[in-house]
Amino acid sequence: IALLSHCGRGDEYIAGTTSHTYQFEGGGGAVLGGIQPCPLPFRADGTLDLDEVAAAVKPDDVHYADTRLLCLENTQSGRATGPEYFHEAREVCDRLGLKLHLDGARLFNAAVATGSTALEIAAPFDSISICLSKGLGAPVGSVLVGDEDFIRHARKWRKMVGGGMRQAGVIAAAGIYALDNHIDRLAEDHERARLVAEALNLRYPDMASHHTNMVFLDLPETELERLSAYMAKKDIWVQGSRWVMHLDVTDEALARVIAAIRKS
Repeated sequence: IALLSHCGRGDEYIAGTTSHTYQFEGGGGAVLGGIQPCPLPFRADGTLDLDEVAAAVKPDDVHYADTRLLCLENTQSGRATGPEYFHEAREVCDRLGLKLHLDGARLFNAAVATGSTALEIAAPFDSISICLSKGLGAPVGSVLVGDEDFIRHARKWRKMVGGGMRQAGVIAAAGIYALDNHIDRLAEDHERARLVAEALNLRYPDMASHHTNMVFLDLPETELERLSAYMAKKDIWVQGSRWVMHLDVTDEALARVIAAIRKS
């Protein structure tokens, strides 16, 4: 909906090659809006090179799509980005006449991890999407934030793509509770991810890393499958190479996971 609200048919947006707006939304921007993506590689720290962004903006020429929007993320593979980079991106967008959107699914994780506030991260952006059902723990729901004119357009697109829910107040209530009660506790998830990564590295030296609330395992697929099968026998269910800590992982559960890893 953010892409559709910022861009028209034949326009272009710039995003990272592994960003959700490009890779994991079923090509919705192109299919629903006729919007051309321009993917650029992320750097190791999870940011886009702003010089590459500037070079990717198309000239004012009938042969090219009109570049309208830059989409960024505040965590990429768990790596958090702080406000300074986003203010630099804002300067680039202002110079080139672009709008700036943040896929802020884990906005509050990034704020906690970088020692900043959500407002400081959000300030440079024209629009932000925030997921309430990841680390914040709401059962369902995301919100799209922008100025009054942007939200008016977004509501029209929401209706057209079938997102006009009836009796959505019960979902909003859970989201409001999450925002009021679950932000500060995100630091617990980050710490638990660190402890799990440390335990994994004792068993698999230098094979595990952690960023915010995520643990990444750099193991062969066969070893990942063996480890998952072993953990399942301990009634601990893990999948793949990315393990995510969340509010349902208690200290007791964490101790069970670490004990199982040490014996694996």
